[in-house]
Amino acid sequence: MSAVENRGSIQPRISDATLRDSAHMAGVEFNAKDAAVISQLLVKTGVELVEVGMVSGPSSKDADLILATHEAVGPERSLTLVVVRDRQQVATALDEALRLGVKSVMFSIPTSQEHAQLKLASPSAKYLTSVARAAIEGAKERGFHVTFSGEDGARTPKERLVPYVAAGFEAGADRFRLAETVAYLSPWQMEEKIADLTAIDGSEIEIHSHNMLGMAVANSLAAVRAGAQWISATVGGIGERGGNAPLAELLTSLRVIHGDTRFDLSHLTELSKVALAGAGLGKAFQSGPTTPHAFAYELPGQLTSPQAYETLPAELVGNSRELRVRSRLTAPLIKWALADDGLDVDIDAFTTWLTARQERDGRPLLDQDGIRKAAVDFLSN
Repeated sequence: MSAVENRGSIQPRISDATLRDSAHMAGVEFNAKDAAVISQLLVKTGVELVEVGMVSGPSSKDADLILATHEAVGPERSLTLVVVRDRQQVATALDEALRLGVKSVMFSIPTSQEHAQLKLASPSAKYLTSVARAAIEGAKERGFHVTFSGEDGARTPKERLVPYVAAGFEAGADRFRLAETVAYLSPWQMEEKIADLTAIDGSEIEIHSHNMLGMAVANSLAAVRAGAQWISATVGGIGERGGNAPLAELLTSLRVIHGDTRFDLSHLTELSKVALAGAGLGKAFQSGPTTPHAFAYELPGQLTSPQAYETLPAELVGNSRELRVRSRLTAPLIKWALADDGLDVDIDAFTTWLTARQERDGRPLLDQDGIRKAAVDFLSN
């Protein structure tokens, strides 16, 4: 293919995960007003799907974000992530998504042996496929458009990943998302991995890259070169583990390198300002392994098994892991934060008390030391 021919051949569809991936970065919490403004600007820019919120069961904490986005741009332009752990849990989560008026779901399913062991309690490829099939079939029966993922897909070997993806499409899924959960691949490796998936009959493939190695945009374009039809990005690149493919850099790369003029780039600066302000990140977000948020976590599973989520250890670059949380406080997280501190605290009672105090005080950012100091205050009351 000549350079001239290639300029016009790459025309991916874009989804944006700011209101899901960025919103679940440790310490970042958008409100309903943020969701409405961000989603409207994304649609004006030409983004096709706005990914918003995460549902794992009843009474989703992201209900306000989801409903605000639906009101702003319509549920047909929205997609919501549904966590997959077992069949009963998925059924409950899908019922919650229906209650919220969701039309399109994206199943978060761990495909690597390490992540499957952590989250499905089994590294078995057969069990992984069985859980995915059941989730997809249950969602299609309820009338959802279904995207299913390969969480940690970049590190999942071909012999495990390809049969899983093929089985998902056989079960009725509409799209597959390869999640580079742990930044791991070069652009040429990404092109090879995606080519294995686009060779599957009837496949529709999306790439979702993280930017710890600074190659999320390059890997996204390489995926499309190999036949992927969708790219997932975030405004400003805001997101977990070094950030995601930044929307502005992605769209301007498409414009300059591939002559793609489908998108209205005039909204990008305003989008970045709104997202950074809502995320509480000041005026700039820096990606990569040396930032304070690169190894920050608010999920106990990430704190207890950081090696499953890290491209390289924090210490290698002189950085350190830390807990960063605002209102997403859970008993397991509190238990982790207070481990070996010698305090005799009723974890459930303290979690309820601290959650209420965070709401009262405007959700200030907490680290492990902050939680331990709060426990002392709790015991003194």
